[in-house]
Amino acid sequence: MVQLTRRRLLQGAGTTAVAATGLTGCLGRGSGSLNSLTVAYVPIYPNMQHYVMEQEGYYENVAADVTIERFSSGPSVVKAFASGDVDVALFGITPAMALVDKGTDAGVLAANSRNGFKIMGTTELADRYEQEGAATFEHFEEEHGRKVQFGAPPDGSVPDIVLRYWLQEDLAVGKMKSVINKSKVPPAKAVQTIQSGDIDATIIQEPFATIIDREDGFGELAWSGNILENHPVTVLFANQQVLDDSEVAQSLVEQHVAATEFTESSPDAAAAHAASVIGSGVSEDLATAAMDSKASEFISNPHAITDQAATMGEFVSNASNIEEPIATENLFAIDPYDASQK
Repeated sequence: MVQLTRRRLLQGAGTTAVAATGLTGCLGRGSGSLNSLTVAYVPIYPNMQHYVMEQEGYYENVAADVTIERFSSGPSVVKAFASGDVDVALFGITPAMALVDKGTDAGVLAANSRNGFKIMGTTELADRYEQEGAATFEHFEEEHGRKVQFGAPPDGSVPDIVLRYWLQEDLAVGKMKSVINKSKVPPAKAVQTIQSGDIDATIIQEPFATIIDREDGFGELAWSGNILENHPVTVLFANQQVLDDSEVAQSLVEQHVAATEFTESSPDAAAAHAASVIGSGVSEDLATAAMDSKASEFISNPHAITDQAATMGEFVSNASNIEEPIATENLFAIDPYDASQK
């Protein structure tokens, strides 16, 4: 864990009283008494705002003492969040849905990223798809005597949901199990797995899509922004204690917005921050190159992802990860963002 020192933005009784009154008016509730919080993250490129906030010192401007904890996967954060060990998380929209479905009092404060995947495959498959489109899968199976082998994260994950939508809704070739064979491949292992010939294709985030695209013998089939336009990838998710403290919630969102603006204005510096925190073979050069990808879109505005979150929720439900789609008003906590924009 990394402990960050709190820096009071509001100094002096008069300033504090004015600020607190303003927040109460915007959010409909006064400041709580949350003195500290734990922020969890999964070390993936789409969580760009976290790397900027950590390396640029933005967490020091949050109105509580911040402790940072790193997790290896979305499911591990879900477990920690559900047990109360984590107050805030930067992770996929679908783990957030799973937590709310299980009765966790929490909400999405901000978006982190959207449109963040590419479907990459062998040159044979990419060329065939360019020529034949949706018929690719049927013709591949006829020629090879087997279905296309896809590597993707577990059922119900964000890339899995986008993959299901692509096949079922965008291409209308049928449900996933009837069209392709899928093996569970973590993003960090997708490059090695496709290079070894164990899979024909993968749906993958940056910077791994850039790595595959640089390799001879592979190409891009589709970009998720064309499959399900403006779909969310990762989000800033907070528990009820954070949501009830208007000062903490709004200051957290404000720093997130500042990190998004920093990423837009200084992409190379943001990429360097990401590389320094992620590690695991993500070099600064690679992180910088991936910034040019159309699958690298970093935003804060939660309103920009609500509609597609609802669409994705239907597919998450079909994948048996949640009982039923989560209503937008139960998944998102948008008041702090709206207050920060006034």
